[in-house]
Amino acid sequence: MFDICELFEPETLLEAKRILRHDPSLKVIAGGTDVLIRLQHGDLAGSGLLSLKNIAELEAIRLLRDGTLEIGAMAPFTKIFRSELLQKKVPVLCEAAVSMGGPQVRNVATIGGNICNGAVSADSASTLFALDALLRLETLEDERIIPMGEFYAGPGKVNLRPGELLVSILIPREGYEGTGGHYIKYAMRKAMDIATLGVAVVCRVRENRFEDLRIALGVAAPVPIRCFEAEAHAKGREITLETIQELAAMAVKPSRARTSWRASKDYREHLIEVLAQRALAEAVKRAGGCRAH
Repeated sequence: MFDICELFEPETLLEAKRILRHDPSLKVIAGGTDVLIRLQHGDLAGSGLLSLKNIAELEAIRLLRDGTLEIGAMAPFTKIFRSELLQKKVPVLCEAAVSMGGPQVRNVATIGGNICNGAVSADSASTLFALDALLRLETLEDERIIPMGEFYAGPGKVNLRPGELLVSILIPREGYEGTGGHYIKYAMRKAMDIATLGVAVVCRVRENRFEDLRIALGVAAPVPIRCFEAEAHAKGREITLETIQELAAMAVKPSRARTSWRASKDYREHLIEVLAQRALAEAVKRAGGCRAH
């Protein structure tokens, strides 16, 4: 049995926001793959829970009139990687979704829960960061839309205000149109394990030169990060093996890798360079660029 004091299971988003407005101390539970483990360990003993599992409107995946992709926060990872719309528009996100745990976990774990957990190892976070995704956050009274980079406040910490819920993830057309991308997760037991490192690359190429490049890393710092120096350096550069190697080396600079039981600092930095090079080469290929030699 879990040590909880109360459980709310609203049927609509409006009802959920009203409940949270009344008691902002409630712990929001999405798929439960993270929260239930914390409850089992006694970390949230005596907490009240607000479950979003019955709110069907939060699972919607749709294309808005302006070309923005909107993914409901309660969309499970299985639904994401099986979505024909997302497979067509942002296959790199589907690639990250299918790397998330085993089939049983993917069936219940949600993209919103994965983000709000604040874990640096979240498989969806680095890919969404590379897609320039935005987060729609709502309270009963208002709404704000913020970039992914402003949401992470530190290890396991996110910038959710009292009474606020993550409602959906928005990927503007400019973030995905005409791009190619690739996500690589390195883990001891592949998808069944927490990532030792995650690398997401999204690029747009023209006449075999980088028109746009975005590189995001997970588990390379206390929060998911972007490699802005490498991205800026890439613009207009001819796509060659030397260029890709140079950009991959630059991707190590913003990292704050540390030694843990999973890997040493030096090994993580080596992984960043090697996996960034591989992800860059594949993303260029998918974007229609020439294979770098």
